[in-house]
Amino acid sequence: MSQQPPPPPATTGAPPPSAPTSNPPTRVPRGLTWWGVRTVALLEVRQRIRSTRWKVALVVWFVMVGLVTAGIVAVMMQSYTGYSDVDGTALIGRTVFGLVVLFVLFLGLLVAPTLTATTVNGDRNAGTLAVLQATTLSSWDIAVGKLLASWGAALAFLVASLPFLVWGLVLGGTGVLAAVATVAMLAVVLAVVCAIGLATSTLVTRPAGSAVLTYVLVAALSVGTLIAFALSSFFLTTTETVRVYGTDWSTDDTQCVWREEERQVTHTERTAWLLGLNPFVMVADFSATDEPYPTAPLSAISWAVRTAQVGQGTEIDECYSSGAPPAPEAAPYWPWSLGAYLVIGAGSVVFTARRLAVPTAKLARGTRIA
Repeated sequence: MSQQPPPPPATTGAPPPSAPTSNPPTRVPRGLTWWGVRTVALLEVRQRIRSTRWKVALVVWFVMVGLVTAGIVAVMMQSYTGYSDVDGTALIGRTVFGLVVLFVLFLGLLVAPTLTATTVNGDRNAGTLAVLQATTLSSWDIAVGKLLASWGAALAFLVASLPFLVWGLVLGGTGVLAAVATVAMLAVVLAVVCAIGLATSTLVTRPAGSAVLTYVLVAALSVGTLIAFALSSFFLTTTETVRVYGTDWSTDDTQCVWREEERQVTHTERTAWLLGLNPFVMVADFSATDEPYPTAPLSAISWAVRTAQVGQGTEIDECYSSGAPPAPEAAPYWPWSLGAYLVIGAGSVVFTARRLAVPTAKLARGTRIA
């Protein structure tokens, strides 16, 4: 009798255990962190400190500002030799301080784009940007960290100019608080320019192209606004009937009387807001002093723009009792100018952070990943 094999074990109906599966790790989106910004900023600062070109540029900046300041002081002292009173000395001090501020701002607009216009695309071409994006650093950490490092480098140039600004301050005519506020406004302008350069470096693949685009945008703010305002005056000029308070030459007894005339009236008040976007105009209006005769450069610029802001009007006074045109009754426009610059800077940072977010949906042709 043959032995039967044992029956197979009864099944419970449960499926056989499957092999453990592992889902690929996903990048958890995070916001801005202090340690992330600090890490990126320190990396950028150490890289800039090791660069010889940055140190040479800083020395050249110091020498240029020093020579220009010395030349301005020499010319002013020679021109106003007979003005030994307090008012003459104050005028010299205000003029020197204002011209140095404008020159420092001019150089800052030239140097600041070079500090940020190649930051992102330069790291991408070198293959170091992907290393940062592969870590736990968020796109906001990278964007803000690079911005702070570039702004710090720009502030180093501003600090190198402080001895010459103090020189103009010591000559008189400018208060200490006004001088400190002016330097703070210069720092804000440099920060916004750095933010613009950072945004263009994420938009254009080639560093040379992003540098050119940044200079074009800065030129549009500094020079383009003046050109646009000047060209718009041709389209805002009309022939209107105005009341003129002027000298009546028809009689022997020359007196000022009111009369109506047909004149060309340019409504500059409609496009004066364009001048508020100009960095030189914004700094000048912020730093201007209340002078009956706006002879200092900053006050003269502020007076001219406020006159354009008020417009020509329908009543023209050509008999000035004081011998000078009356001061324009216009409110300071630097607050809205500052607000516009802050919006531009914040928008540039947001744009940069979005462009640095990973994973990237689409890359330009020829873009290096790692």
